[in-house]
Amino acid sequence: MTSSKILRFLATIAITAGFATVVQAQATRTWVSGVGDDANPCSRTAPCKTFAGAISKTATSGEINVLDPGGFGGVTITKSISIIADHVEAGVLVSGTNAIIINAPATATVVLEGLDIEGLGTGINGVHIIAGAVVNINRCSIHHFTGNGVNLASSTANSRVFVRDSFITQNAGGVNVQGNAVANTASISNTLIDGNTSFAVQANGAGNLVAVVRSILTNSPTGISLLNTATAVSFGPSNIVAGAGAFSSTINYK
Repeated sequence: MTSSKILRFLATIAITAGFATVVQAQATRTWVSGVGDDANPCSRTAPCKTFAGAISKTATSGEINVLDPGGFGGVTITKSISIIADHVEAGVLVSGTNAIIINAPATATVVLEGLDIEGLGTGINGVHIIAGAVVNINRCSIHHFTGNGVNLASSTANSRVFVRDSFITQNAGGVNVQGNAVANTASISNTLIDGNTSFAVQANGAGNLVAVVRSILTNSPTGISLLNTATAVSFGPSNIVAGAGAFSSTINYK
């Protein structure tokens, strides 16, 4: 074997080994801690410090768990993943930017659970969804953003966001659903949307829909904003709504 062939062979081995190391570094479950370090592997015994530090070490469809209380920073999500805080203080505090951006493949599912998302009065959107199939927001508090608490503006056809057992307060807008020539849906259940300075919920554009059940939409000048033939549906007489606007229809329980 000539020297040039040997060099090419060794280079191929080095590249392959490096790629394998990167793949092996991604775990299906990772951990963050208020006293962690992003130089760590994000394991249970050596957790990372931030969500942004952990996400690159978490495999697609994997899960980032919060080990103990802390502020874990904003993050951009580009794949299916779950970020879970099980009754542990998990702060996402930002200033002048979006807190959590979701720009994932058209088939991706994202879960955000137990997060305290704070915009300090200068943050733009709490959860800003650009693309992805399904986003689940469970037991989260989202407040003090100059834009919307939840902003579903996905270019993916039929993107859906499910907001459950959450508090969306003191933003400019509560939950906004729109689409660029696509139809998107927000489903809101057991959630308080209060004190947002523009609207509680809004849908903008044909085919875009907000569905609400067992929720409270109060203390905004507009409770339900519907633009450009969008619709809003109430499931049963289960919601309390104050401010301008009304549901397009009510679907009774069977």
